[in-house]
Amino acid sequence: MESSSELDRLLFFEQARKISEATYASNPLDADNLTRWAGALLELSQFQSVPDSQKMIQDAISKLEEALSINPKKHDALWCLGNAQTSFAFLTNKEDEARPYFEKAAQYFQQAVDEDPSNEIYLKSLEISAKAPELHQEIIKQGLGQQMLGAGPSTSTSTSSSAKTATKNKKSSDLKYDIFGWVILAVGIVAWVGFAKSQIPSSQLPPLPPR
Repeated sequence: MESSSELDRLLFFEQARKISEATYASNPLDADNLTRWAGALLELSQFQSVPDSQKMIQDAISKLEEALSINPKKHDALWCLGNAQTSFAFLTNKEDEARPYFEKAAQYFQQAVDEDPSNEIYLKSLEISAKAPELHQEIIKQGLGQQMLGAGPSTSTSTSSSAKTATKNKKSSDLKYDIFGWVILAVGIVAWVGFAKSQIPSSQLPPLPPR
C-alpha cells in the first residue's frame, strides 16, 4: 500500500512539473508558476539517487531565485528556497561544505517570516533551522553521512559484518527519508495548494496522494 502511495506521489508531482514547464514556455515571468515548479522538483528529488537529487534541488533553487528576481518579496518562494538549501545541506557529508547552505536556509526562512510574520509554518521552519546543523553533525558522527551519499563501507567477507552493514544501510535510508520528509512535507502541500488556486483545470492533475 505504501509503495502505491509513493508511486501516486511521484506521478502527481511529475505531472505538476510538466504543467509548470509548459506554463513557463508561454509565460516565463509568472513567479507563482516558477515557485510551483520548484516545489514539484523538490518533491521529485526524494525519488532520485543522491547525485540526481542534488541536481534536481539545484534546479529548484534556480527556479526559486528566478521567481524572486520577479518578485523579491514573494514569501512562499523565500520559504521554499530555505527548504531547498536545507535539503542540499543534508546531502553533503562534510560540515564545512554544508554550513553555507544551512546559513542561507536560515536567512531565507527569516526573510519569509519578515514578509509574513503570522505564518506558523515559516516560524516553525525558522526555529527548526537552528537545529539543522547539529543534526547534520550527528549524522556524520554516527558514520551515516557516507551511507546517505551512496558511498557504502568496504566489502567484508564476515557474515556479522555484513549484517551490521545491512542494518546501518537500513538506518541511513530511513534517516535520509525522515530528513527529506521533515523539510519537504509542507513544500508538497504548498505546491498542491498553489496548483489548486491557479487557473490550471483540475482535470489535468491527478488527486493529491496521501502522505
